[in-house]
Amino acid sequence: MARPAVGAALRRCAECGGFEYGGALACGACRALVDGIVEEAWSAFLLPWGVGGDEEVTLADMVVAEPDRHDWRVVDAALDRLLCSACGDRLGRGPVGCSACDLAHGFRYAAIERDRPGARPGNEHAVRVNVSVVRRPQGIAEDEVLARSLMLPVLLVGLLPTVEAAQRAKALIKGCSSPARQAHLVEQVIEDMLAEQRGSAGS
Repeated sequence: MARPAVGAALRRCAECGGFEYGGALACGACRALVDGIVEEAWSAFLLPWGVGGDEEVTLADMVVAEPDRHDWRVVDAALDRLLCSACGDRLGRGPVGCSACDLAHGFRYAAIERDRPGARPGNEHAVRVNVSVVRRPQGIAEDEVLARSLMLPVLLVGLLPTVEAAQRAKALIKGCSSPARQAHLVEQVIEDMLAEQRGSAGS
C-alpha cells in the first residue's frame, strides 16, 4: 500500500481497529504498513538500477556509505538489507550496546528528508523519527514508543502536532495502564487535532 497522501482521511485498520499504522507495536497489519513506507521507496530506488540478489546488497552498502545523498526511507531500507558483523541482526536494529548497530543507527539521521508539498514544515522529520522509533524501539521508554506509534497516522497525512498536543498525548499514556484505554485517549487528542485542522481550513 502506498504511503498516505497529504490531506488524506485517516483510515481504520481491519486487524486492530485503531488508525492504520498506529498499532504497529502489536498489530501485524500496521507493522507491515510501517515497513512498507521504506520498502516502497526502496523499490522505486531500484528501478533505474535493474539489480537484484547480491547486487542489491552491494547497492545497499553503497547507500549506507553515503547516507547524506539519499532519502531517509532509502537509507533505512538499505540498512535492513545488511547484517551487522557484530550481533548478526539487521544493521542498525540490533540491541542497544552493539557498537556497530548504534553507529549505523546514528548515521541514518544524516539522510535527506524533504517535506511533501502541502505538509506542515517539519512534518517529514517527525515522520522519519517516529518511523525509526517504531521500527527500532530498543533503549526508548515504552511510553515514548507508544506515543510515537499512535501519533504516526496524523503525521503521515501531513499534519504536525503542536508541542502541547504531543505532551498531552504522552501525559495521557503515562497516566493510564490499559493499552486499549491509552490508545482511546490518544485518539481523542488526534480527533481534536483534526477538528482544529478542519476549522482552520474553513476560516
